[in-house]
Amino acid sequence: MFTLKNLRLLQCFQTRHVLKTNVLNKTNKLSSSCLLVNNRNFSTVISVDSSSDGLSDEQKAIQEVALNFAKNEMRPKMEKWDENEEFPVDTLRAAAALGFGAVYAKEEFGGTGLSTVEGSIIFEALAQGCASTAAYISIHKQNMDVSVQSRLIMCTWMVDEFGTDPQRKKYVPGMASMETFASYCLTEPNSGSDAASLTTKAVKKGNELILNGTKVIVEVCFYSGGGESDVYLIMCRTGGEGPKGITCVLVEKGAPGLNFGKKEKKLCWNTHPARMVILEDCRVPLKNVIGREGDGFKIAMRGLYGGRINIASCSLGGAQASLEAAINHVKVRKQFGKTLSEFQTVQFTLAEMASRLIASRLLVRNAAKAVKERHKDAVTLSSAAKLVATEACFEIASSALQLHGGYGCLKDYPVQQYFRDLRGHMIVEGYQRNYENANWSKSSERPINLLKIFSNIIKCCNY
Repeated sequence: MFTLKNLRLLQCFQTRHVLKTNVLNKTNKLSSSCLLVNNRNFSTVISVDSSSDGLSDEQKAIQEVALNFAKNEMRPKMEKWDENEEFPVDTLRAAAALGFGAVYAKEEFGGTGLSTVEGSIIFEALAQGCASTAAYISIHKQNMDVSVQSRLIMCTWMVDEFGTDPQRKKYVPGMASMETFASYCLTEPNSGSDAASLTTKAVKKGNELILNGTKVIVEVCFYSGGGESDVYLIMCRTGGEGPKGITCVLVEKGAPGLNFGKKEKKLCWNTHPARMVILEDCRVPLKNVIGREGDGFKIAMRGLYGGRINIASCSLGGAQASLEAAINHVKVRKQFGKTLSEFQTVQFTLAEMASRLIASRLLVRNAAKAVKERHKDAVTLSSAAKLVATEACFEIASSALQLHGGYGCLKDYPVQQYFRDLRGHMIVEGYQRNYENANWSKSSERPINLLKIFSNIIKCCNY
């Protein structure tokens, strides 16, 4: 079987290059082959009708593998998974066989070892087949190859990056193949955005830790797969108050004292179950601590920074699919003796949807490259990408549903599912308004804001 691992062996990395800018139509022509964001050059090409412009040959091949899988293995089953709230184990493992189970983890124990940019391309492609399932994969495997690692960090990457060699050898291969499913447990009933105030407590007793506390799903499944997963990465308090008292502990399914609440009924992300994770004198070996004691909060935050790019990429895929569904619908739906596509107001709506998608893709891929290159503004740019792209892509899905009229509310039409799933992306990886409150400046001497980012983009465009 042709996999991403085969592809990496076949490609000559020494000959990597960035494609030159394509000539776009007069309303979309870039005046330069470089996009300046915060005075940093980023070679790119983004056109109206292609998400592969600006990618290297290797990246295009990776994208093609992911798109084909999404089209053939995910999209035909998307509505059934959602309707039945089905966790698609076989499809997830088929994705893992292609290398999608541990995109960021190192190759030593079965990871694919790709960068944040390739990860973003993969998530966008998979989300076109099913945004909910793509989001789960991003959680299961996240990580990024930079100091602000990604969210699947959250699981495979966390163990691969911070675990001991015995831990990596034991858990990473199974996670990479998705024979082992993992969940990320941070949020609590009284600790959502203020994650450092978590109260789940771990007390040493001999060679074990005794854990007590509850991890909850707030609005969306923050640690997706609850109750179905084989391992749980629990952020718990082993020290005093504040972030330095938090440690990351791996709890295996079946551990004494590990229990679950009822399966939650959700608006979105129905392809992976959500439950409370309840720890009642849960006994865990001391050797299951991931990283050093007291480093749990740092590990969690590094995951969230990169995970923002992953979830924003999933939004791009859902928006792309919504836009295509809307275009196909207005071409055949007739009112007042002509197709909807002939009405100028519909054309304006489609043009606005496409413009938002193009701009969002630019922001996300720019942020992905910033993380890959360990750029000093990587955290800010990934936050900007998540904030803007998830909102813009949800609006695209909303407009697509509106163009469908009453049909858009019927579950026979996929646009309503993209609409629901993309709404969840605005909540996970950090509530949107938190970025506006906290992430735009690292110090009072160096403010960062969206106006500056967008003004730099506009300067590069010749409209």
